Amino acid sequence: MELKTVTIEKPAEMNFILGQSHFIKTIEDMYEAIVSTNPSMKFGLAFSESSGPALVRFVGNDQKLIDIATKNAMSLSCGHCFIIFMESGFPINILNTIKNVPEVCTIYCATANPVEVIIAESTQGRGILGVIDGIKTKGIETASDIRTRKEFLRKIGYKLG
Repeated sequence: MELKTVTIEKPAEMNFILGQSHFIKTIEDMYEAIVSTNPSMKFGLAFSESSGPALVRFVGNDQKLIDIATKNAMSLSCGHCFIIFMESGFPINILNTIKNVPEVCTIYCATANPVEVIIAESTQGRGILGVIDGIKTKGIETASDIRTRKEFLRKIGYKLG
């Protein structure tokens, strides 16, 4: 077995969700879940099939995001993983919906941070062991950091003024 890392390639501020599911109908069920939860969200979704033709299946409502999703899914080439890239919304807007899709087994991350995916490769195939989401922790927040955090959440509308 060989361990590898695959860097997720995306624009710096773009959010995505990486997870694992278990069935080919994942792609259609996730599409319906996303548009039913947040119809204004632009997204691209790719799913790596792990049997039969073993193709990257894809769907979405924005070709640029579909292209980013399929490119990253192919770079990962891990059975039954899915990746969703989004604009005009955040993972928090759809994450519980995605977790509730019956085929979804695991969410590895939901972030805009730089991400490295830790992959194990054997003679059978590839699998995701985990992710490195963002950078190493630098310290513990101060009173000033707490104020900044609270101001930011209110500025973007996720907490009341």
